Amino acid sequence: KQVLAKIRTDGLMPTLEAVFSRLDEPLPLGYCNVGRVVEVGAGVTGFQVGDRVASNGAHAEMVCVPATLAARVPDDLDDVSASFTVLGSIGLHGVRLLEPTFGERFVVTGLGLIGLIAAQILRSCGCNVLGIDVNSERCRLAREFGCETVDLSTGADPVKAAQAFSEGGGVDGVIITASAKTDEIIHQAAEMCRKRGRIVLTGVIGLNLRRVDFYEKELSFQVSCSYGPGRYDPAYEARAQDYPQPYVRWTVARNFEAMLDAMAQKRVDVAKLITRTMPQGEAASAYDAIVKDSGVLGVVMTYPEQNAPTGRVTRLKQPSANGVAKGAVVAGVIGAGSFTKLVLLPAIKAAGASVRSVASAGGVSSLHAARKFEADEATTDYRAMLADSSINTVFITTRHNQHARMVVEALEAGKHVFVEKPLAIDEDGLEAVRAAHAAHPKQHLMVGFNRRFAPHTVKARQLLAGRAQPVCVHITVNAGDIPGDNWNHDPNVGGGRIIGEGCHFIDLARTLVGTEIERVGAVMFGPNFGGVREDKMSINLTFADGSIATVMYWANGPKSFPKERVEVFSEGRVLVMDNWRRLQGFDWRVPKMGMRQDKGHNAEVAAFVQAIQRGDAPLIPFDELDEVTRASFAAMRSARDGVIVALNEVCAEAPALEPAAR
Repeated sequence: KQVLAKIRTDGLMPTLEAVFSRLDEPLPLGYCNVGRVVEVGAGVTGFQVGDRVASNGAHAEMVCVPATLAARVPDDLDDVSASFTVLGSIGLHGVRLLEPTFGERFVVTGLGLIGLIAAQILRSCGCNVLGIDVNSERCRLAREFGCETVDLSTGADPVKAAQAFSEGGGVDGVIITASAKTDEIIHQAAEMCRKRGRIVLTGVIGLNLRRVDFYEKELSFQVSCSYGPGRYDPAYEARAQDYPQPYVRWTVARNFEAMLDAMAQKRVDVAKLITRTMPQGEAASAYDAIVKDSGVLGVVMTYPEQNAPTGRVTRLKQPSANGVAKGAVVAGVIGAGSFTKLVLLPAIKAAGASVRSVASAGGVSSLHAARKFEADEATTDYRAMLADSSINTVFITTRHNQHARMVVEALEAGKHVFVEKPLAIDEDGLEAVRAAHAAHPKQHLMVGFNRRFAPHTVKARQLLAGRAQPVCVHITVNAGDIPGDNWNHDPNVGGGRIIGEGCHFIDLARTLVGTEIERVGAVMFGPNFGGVREDKMSINLTFADGSIATVMYWANGPKSFPKERVEVFSEGRVLVMDNWRRLQGFDWRVPKMGMRQDKGHNAEVAAFVQAIQRGDAPLIPFDELDEVTRASFAAMRSARDGVIVALNEVCAEAPALEPAAR
């Protein structure tokens, strides 16, 4: 449905490109490991270099994980056992949701790794456990852990067995750790339970529930989420904002610690769950065994005893022995997300620039991008890229809060800089960029305001060039809703959607009018609205020549409605740009143009590369980049305070800037 809607609004080819790019994205495997800390991030407490820790990092020699998704391993617990911490915490969290009390009777359906660990945890709580599985060997293991079992391969009836196990009264609860498509498992769980019994689903099964199963017994049913409270919460994971222990006793990290303690004190035995131990070099065989061999329960993958490589650069090929031609653009790209790989890197290559290095915080994404676009190397340390004298141009496509800092560092390293919008998310960042630009005026600084370079914008500017009167510009943006906890909404990370994306359309209006913005007024949803308000905003811009523009940035529309529409009213005529696929003129002769959506990305990058090669002036004068950024700040201030903001009052201590090119 989403793909069809995108085809209708954006066209077939852009949709296919987006779909294939997503399918081409590699995913790191695994989420259970143990190792030693080699580096601690700024502000991280509780860990130090050399600590032995368990974490949810991928299967790799070197991983980077949030502090809230790791725990120190007790000295008396071996590495192999500790590697089960995260997996065990999934079972532990499911058991916590059951709220077991001493002497109760529970069924564990599915005796895989998580099921067998959950069964041991229940036993250590003083509960009686009945394990159910189709695998005879796993039933045997469960009996070793003190459980009664039902081997479904013998044709046994699990419901009758549960009734016998509970002496006819029904079990107190069922934890489902199985993976199956059938709905029968949940029906059987309901039949097994006593009145007001508890069912917790930790696995993945069919969930076509029957009301009668739950109604007559007043059963409770809950789906457990991963390792516990905090999982998938950006505030907990990315910003390390722990939940207060008096209110959330068992967070992810505290579950990890409890699991480690349980294994250290021998209350949970994972040694019997290991079928094979294999070296890292046989990783493909290890994954194959888990998927294809039903006799394999747990596989431990070991890494060489020597220290893992600490180098941050992976060399894919040697740079050309002939060196770099004078005037050539040799690029380093910081950031390897979907936009970078789908749009920016192809545009860089098409423009004739060579890609020397690709950097990202996650090595998987940068390595994949570097291989795909034939870069010389991949790295997780962008500063190594900045120190490389063979690179003369840097493209920055990271999260917004990193833009200003990276721009400053790149300029100070003597690089030309192309940074995706926004240039900065706050006034301090903008001031820092101003100072760096003033100190390095010979370096090109470009912000990715690609709509300036779209064919429809170029043609519209040509048609408007001879006007004698002010114009009225109306821009409608069907931005689409994104979850309230998305990083774009975080003022400290994304800057909010107006500063982070709305600046695109402020710049577009600035481009079409061609004179300075003087005043900004904005309104957004009222305070009675319970969700995010700022991405439902109307922004009014007043220009030095008397022109006016309105940007309607609205996130409450459907995907089936076109994303962008631009209308320009001038001297009795109207130009309409419809989602970058069609340009219409009313009482204006407009040449016929192609229907393929073109937002100007390729033309923008080509012009940027060409300007560097030829030694031309910057494509967008810095004072316009500064002006548009300040206008986005002014829009937020106006919407919050209910005032019209004079642009010369925003970041008023502006340094002298070069005159704008006309």
